[in-house]
Amino acid sequence: MSSAIPRAVERLVEAFARLPGIGPKTASRLTYYLLRSAPEESLELAAALGELRAGTIFCSRCFNISTAGVDPCALCVDPARTSKTVCVVEEPLDVLAIERTGAFHGRYHVLHGALSPVEGIGPSDLRIEELVTRVASEGIGELILATNPTLEGEATAMFLKRRLQGSPVRLTRLARGLPTGGDLEYTDVDTLSQALEGRSEL
Repeated sequence: MSSAIPRAVERLVEAFARLPGIGPKTASRLTYYLLRSAPEESLELAAALGELRAGTIFCSRCFNISTAGVDPCALCVDPARTSKTVCVVEEPLDVLAIERTGAFHGRYHVLHGALSPVEGIGPSDLRIEELVTRVASEGIGELILATNPTLEGEATAMFLKRRLQGSPVRLTRLARGLPTGGDLEYTDVDTLSQALEGRSEL
């Protein structure tokens, strides 16, 4: 950037630009918006970012987001939810998408990504071994593999199928009501509900 731009401005633009879905132009617009806005708005954003780190943890059982100090998370200890069915998703946002349907009453396991050799993401970068351990120790009857219908999501589902071969757990996949190449977090509630109800054997 130009030396005429203060380093503090450059730093915030660079920080915004590292976020997914935000390019250099959007990062600049956000930065200059905050410069023009009331000081309280910037301070509130800074406080929210600080609270995000201080006030949240990842559940030690399902690896979904939980409130700091609450481990296992509320979904893992909810007695109204069955522990026999576990829905495996890529990201915490996918848990929110499925919860919005009201159609699933089991538990979750968040992988925190999908296999992607191009991006250097292998099995050891995901919460796969923790899932294998849960299957062996928790008496899970069915795993719903709800990875996204992308090349990476499909590769992750196939890897999980091979990794769990020989296990008595039933593996199912969301039905093809989901658009190929799409993300669960952007799927409407009806489509996601139908995909859950129409899941099939893997």
